[in-house]
Amino acid sequence: MAKRGSITIFLTLVLSLMLSLVCASIESVRMAAVRTQILGSVDVGLYSLFGQYDKALLKEYDLFLLDGSCGGGPLNMAEVYNNMESYIKPVLRQNSQKLSIVQGGFSGYELATDESGAAFYHQVVQYMRDTLGSQGVQLLLDKIKKREEKTEEAERNGNLAEEGQTLEKYEAEMNSAAQNSQAALEEANQANQNGGGNEFSSGADDGGSAPEFSSNADQSVVNPITVIRRIRRMGILELVLPPGAGVSEKEISKRTLVSGRTLQQGMPVAGNTKRDPGYTGQILFQQYLLNKLGNFRRASGKGNGLNYQVEYILEGKDNDLDNLKGVAGKLLLIREGVNFAHLLSDPAKRSQAAALAMTIASTFLVPPIAAVIEKALLLCWAFGESILDVRELLDGGRIPLVKSSAEWQLSLGNLANLLDSLDTRRHSTSNGMSYEDYLQVLLASKSKNIKLERGMDMIELRIRSMPQRENFQLDSCITAIEASVDIKANKRKVFTVTKQYCYD
Repeated sequence: MAKRGSITIFLTLVLSLMLSLVCASIESVRMAAVRTQILGSVDVGLYSLFGQYDKALLKEYDLFLLDGSCGGGPLNMAEVYNNMESYIKPVLRQNSQKLSIVQGGFSGYELATDESGAAFYHQVVQYMRDTLGSQGVQLLLDKIKKREEKTEEAERNGNLAEEGQTLEKYEAEMNSAAQNSQAALEEANQANQNGGGNEFSSGADDGGSAPEFSSNADQSVVNPITVIRRIRRMGILELVLPPGAGVSEKEISKRTLVSGRTLQQGMPVAGNTKRDPGYTGQILFQQYLLNKLGNFRRASGKGNGLNYQVEYILEGKDNDLDNLKGVAGKLLLIREGVNFAHLLSDPAKRSQAAALAMTIASTFLVPPIAAVIEKALLLCWAFGESILDVRELLDGGRIPLVKSSAEWQLSLGNLANLLDSLDTRRHSTSNGMSYEDYLQVLLASKSKNIKLERGMDMIELRIRSMPQRENFQLDSCITAIEASVDIKANKRKVFTVTKQYCYD
């Protein structure tokens, strides 16, 4: 009996330990199931929330952004959380586990405009990489780099030509020569009067500007510099717009846009830093702007925003007219620099200019300033050629960045008749650059922040023009969230879950 009793006690102890182990295992499995269900519910809540991306932004601009205003206007994170929670609760109720939300909220969230639009920029660059592929990206970079170097040099040449005050020196020398000629004529008249001779008349202008002819001038000699100086005082759009081209008169209020108002700020999301892709990213971003936004040759025409959106990014004015004027002026300066450099390197054209300069100097009795007249002629010739170039670009043609002699359009003999030949002498070349190609190069000179802010301005305006979206704000658009939720299991233990989700 003693042995049986000892065995019974031993079995009881062993069974007690085994039962405790089984119960602990069951509880552990149950808690694991609870944790899995809780984690799954929060995942479902975040995925369902971010699945409500702004469909208009995706359709128009291939952007994934969550409108955190829940209807337009200021950010409403309380409503965003309630929306997420509405997807969590049904998952918590799916089995016999008594799960309930104690409290929750967002410990971090990132807006499209945070850190000067870092998330917006990152998403655009990533979209362009995926669209072009590595080979396409490299081809784009090579093409832009070559054009950018040549354009920068051309713009420097144009600035140097203008800053050299060639035409001002020409006018000063001609006025000085006219005054000397006037003094000589007065002395001759005085001498003739004393001797009973006839008087001579002077060729100086009453207004003190460069004289057209002296007393002995050949009336058949036309000085094209005088004509070009008058043309340069005309409005630029009057000169470069092709016939029949209309200009948009749309205006906007910049103070209501991203670049003009105080923006809402998000809360940092741990570990969600955006790496700046550097020069490559900027080229991809500006190519995105060219693809998605309108310009003079491909006007947007959508909604109440500007039609010439790329021109707005370049100039930042609040109306289409001034933005187009600014871009046309930059194109004219670039073309003038390139064309002036071409003339200086072309012996045949230099000889023509030198011969005409000597003729003008001799005709106006100012031979010593033939060199000044020659340089002024070259600058005016480059300007006239540039007017034809920009006019052709705005008409949809193509102009090579650096021309050959065969591609030159305006002869020196026709320079004085420039206004009569604006549309009969210009022509396009198949291997040239289009208006949008020149815009691409101009964009490369703008800083990243300017392109970002003004690009977001144009996108914001476009969405606002849609029905019931007039209060849309990009700084209410969410790109990443870190959610933290406390969930009670079986009315006893509380689990805290922290999860992140972002558009990438």
